Amino acid sequence: MSSYKDKIDLSRLPQHIAIIMDGNGRWAKDKGRPRIFGHKNGVDSVSVITEEAVKLGIQYLTLYVFSTENWGRPLEEINALMELLIDSIEKETAKLQKNNVKLKAIGDLERLPKKVREKLEDCIHTTSANTGLTLILALSYSSRWEIQHAVKKITQDACDGKIKPDEVSEELISSYLLTRDIPDPDLLIRTSGEIRISNFLLWQIAYSELYFTDEHWPAFRKEEFYKSIVCYQNRDRRFGK
Repeated sequence: MSSYKDKIDLSRLPQHIAIIMDGNGRWAKDKGRPRIFGHKNGVDSVSVITEEAVKLGIQYLTLYVFSTENWGRPLEEINALMELLIDSIEKETAKLQKNNVKLKAIGDLERLPKKVREKLEDCIHTTSANTGLTLILALSYSSRWEIQHAVKKITQDACDGKIKPDEVSEELISSYLLTRDIPDPDLLIRTSGEIRISNFLLWQIAYSELYFTDEHWPAFRKEEFYKSIVCYQNRDRRFGK
């Protein structure tokens, strides 16, 4: 049986892939199970896709794990998600080390429970010298929050005389974003059939290729990942030119 993997041109891989991991709750509901069951199975997809990104030679993978809007969910679900996050970091750190993956995190991390921050910081420190795939977790993140955060810093630096109005450029704004050391995504994937961006990397995806799939995130596996890359490679990227 043929695979989309055989159609991938390894010389034209997207440097950075970002994924909106949607559909955990709906996948669980379809199976008559609680939402947290979907989240737990979604972790398996994270592990599988991260390993495939490593094998293919993708350089950056950003996953939208938890948005600032998600804080409005029921407390029971939030607590379960935070516990799942702690457990996942503990279990995956050794695998990240083995696969030479460097972990980073972006977002309003101060809002995360202390134990989550500590586990996250430990894993980031442990993997900091790795030179393969950089895995970025967007946690307590939203793009409008990030841009607001950047504007405040730019304004403060302008008030302090460090920046002149005519020095404000796209490059300067990008340098104040949390992704300043990360190239913009070439490919943005959203699962579960929803066709919207949901406040994710709005500045950074200005010229990203978008790929939407009906697969819920817990069911998103290698073949659909390969298919998204093949679809990306079949497009003509002109960047507005």
